[in-house]
Amino acid sequence: METPLQTETSQPKPITSVRPFWYKLKQNQMTWVGLGILGVIVLCSLIAPILTPYNPTQVDISSKFLAPSLHHWFGTDEVGRDILTRILYGARISLGVGITVIIMASVIGILIGTISGYFGGVIDVTIMRIMDMVMAFPTLILAMALAAALGPSLQNAMLAIAIVKIPVYVRLARGESLVLREKLFVKSAQSFGINPWRIIGKHIVPNSVSPVIIQATLDVGDAILMIATLGFLGLGAQPPTPEWGAMISIGWKYLLDYWWYPTFPGLLLFLSAGSLNLIGDGIRDILDPKAGR
Repeated sequence: METPLQTETSQPKPITSVRPFWYKLKQNQMTWVGLGILGVIVLCSLIAPILTPYNPTQVDISSKFLAPSLHHWFGTDEVGRDILTRILYGARISLGVGITVIIMASVIGILIGTISGYFGGVIDVTIMRIMDMVMAFPTLILAMALAAALGPSLQNAMLAIAIVKIPVYVRLARGESLVLREKLFVKSAQSFGINPWRIIGKHIVPNSVSPVIIQATLDVGDAILMIATLGFLGLGAQPPTPEWGAMISIGWKYLLDYWWYPTFPGLLLFLSAGSLNLIGDGIRDILDPKAGR
């Protein structure tokens, strides 16, 4: 008969060990491409005050719509602000908001999902019907509706996107919980009378993390695009905040005459989302055994 100590230690390791993970990561060249692109963008955003002497919100009408040059590498906008400076400072907002939103959604989703899957019954049915109601609407449309109802601001846009992303993580965590609660190490813990909340926190949640991590890495790029979309529609960051979507929202009107205005923010948005998708694909290939087959 197993002792409580044996029961605690007999559970499988929740996440792939570091050495095999690092070995597989080194073999995936596209993941390194994504890491390289994202690393350059993040580094440049962090040292933006060193790279550019301009203020991202300072108006200089005498310098409006200047073409790209040695003084303004990406040109200037309709009120003379340096576009490169605004892009670099905007990277802090776009990347930071995207990562924060996904962390919020994944943490809340895994907690709700594990509770739903472990307890089952009325709790499970109630939670999953609510999640089905949220998922019945297109993600972007629902995020737009929530952001409009809450009011146009960056914080409300973050909350709206987090809400529409939560059901995905709830379903993932619930699916893992339904399998894990039938495992021997969970049954053994239950037979020893261990508190259900301790079982969830010590056994169910750690072993449900891998698919959530995979989904989260793939969703960060999507969250950045959604933040930019809400900003483009005027439901996200408000002027003069240097956010990529808000910059494109104004700049597209001048595309034919001043092509650099919307082009460079759009290019950085494309590179950021693309690099995050490459990283997510690489992590999925490493952590998902089915992908390995």
